[in-house]
Amino acid sequence: MREIVFDTETTGLDHKTGDRMVEIGCIEMVNRVATGRTFHAYYNPDRDMPAAAEAVHGLSAAFLSDKPRFHEQVDELLAFIGDAPLVAHNASFDFGFLNAELEIAGREPVSLDRMVDTIAIAKRRHPGAKLTLDALCTRYGIDRSHRIKHGALLDAELLAQLYVELTGGRQIGLELAAGDVGGGDDSALGMPARPERRREFRPPRPHSASEEELARHRAFIGRMDEAIWNS
Repeated sequence: MREIVFDTETTGLDHKTGDRMVEIGCIEMVNRVATGRTFHAYYNPDRDMPAAAEAVHGLSAAFLSDKPRFHEQVDELLAFIGDAPLVAHNASFDFGFLNAELEIAGREPVSLDRMVDTIAIAKRRHPGAKLTLDALCTRYGIDRSHRIKHGALLDAELLAQLYVELTGGRQIGLELAAGDVGGGDDSALGMPARPERRREFRPPRPHSASEEELARHRAFIGRMDEAIWNS
């Protein structure tokens, strides 16, 4: 199964009030394993960069001024994500900005049916716990020491590791396919079908004691004082 883990950086918190996406980072995963294929882009938002946003991701208006507009590279992004499910942390935020940019570019929005929200998964697994990316990376022992500021590709890489942990950890791929009993098709795990195993029928072994064994048992019991077996 192909999935895309992604993250965005923006000029603010609300695309409905004019905030724009300025960076996107995507990680390709197949069967919950990163393939090494990534997509990363910066975009010129055609507006200023608020100081509060720049403090989070470090992307200034000057840095973004010579970057392409989103609509100029939208085809490359759409080709990379294809029709795969899209995994994000607080996914409604990232989907909101992605679809707002697609609308501005005159493209169809990404269906929310493709949205996988790792916050929702974490909330089910750890009710009442802190659900930030930093907190969950700490919980699962994911190294984030190189994360000085937010960055879309870096955060997507961390999230890909977290997603694996939230959905089965390092045991993914070891579980049996549904309905698999001693043989059959392992194609769901990316493995070739195994030959059906046939067990050889063996008649039951005799288990009744012989007369000689019974006699030896009676002699053994007879040497006991007040054996309960004689009562």
